[in-house]
Amino acid sequence: MNTRSDRPRVGLFATCLVDLARPRVGFAALRLLEEAGCSVEVPLDQTCCGQPAFNSGATAHAADLARQLIGQFESFDYVVVPSGSCAAMIKVHYVEALAGEPKWLARAESLAAKTWELMSFLVDVRGYRPAGLALATTATYHDSCSGLRELGISKQPRELLAAVDGLELRPLVGNDVCCGFGGTFCVKYAAISNAIVGEKAAAVEGTGASLLLGGDLGCLMNTAGKLSRLGSKVRVMHAAEVIAGMGDGPGIGEEG
Repeated sequence: MNTRSDRPRVGLFATCLVDLARPRVGFAALRLLEEAGCSVEVPLDQTCCGQPAFNSGATAHAADLARQLIGQFESFDYVVVPSGSCAAMIKVHYVEALAGEPKWLARAESLAAKTWELMSFLVDVRGYRPAGLALATTATYHDSCSGLRELGISKQPRELLAAVDGLELRPLVGNDVCCGFGGTFCVKYAAISNAIVGEKAAAVEGTGASLLLGGDLGCLMNTAGKLSRLGSKVRVMHAAEVIAGMGDGPGIGEEG
């Protein structure tokens, strides 16, 4: 058994959407990390990773947020994020935002090397497998763009979900195709975004599954909203919630 002193120190970067829209994902991540033998801390002054600013061309503002986050998290052994897009921002794009500042660039590279998306960290770093979980339902899984293409996250969540007794995971046609969220894309190009998520919702319905899972809250909120507007009974959750034994709780958009 791990003692607190020999557990890796993990800084949990909760992300804006988790903090403001779905705190259950943060609590699920905390539970999983502790079960995987980590000592977890959540810096209370954390804010945004800077991705919306960076993607909008506001690189100077993104760099300000990057410097802030680096200062908050660089003392940890690992930084873990329950979002492929935010993790990719830290691992891939901080070095771009800070490319002209040698001292900060070195610190960004150091942080990138120890930053992990939650599912990948549990499987690839900690070798974690959940035990004693059961959820008798059918589910399908959407692979978010950033996690899949920038971080190579695909098999890890499926390995974890396979350990849940009674959970039948059904294939999703176009599981690797964008849901239409894209951060500010869904605001700037609302009509195109709505058309894309309409196709995603139809594919989800086509599986006959009762539950849609994924690893990025933005994608899940976008698809949950479309499914709700269509009158669908499919429930939507972050995969971490199911793997942490919280799969019998309210789906996204069902709270309160």
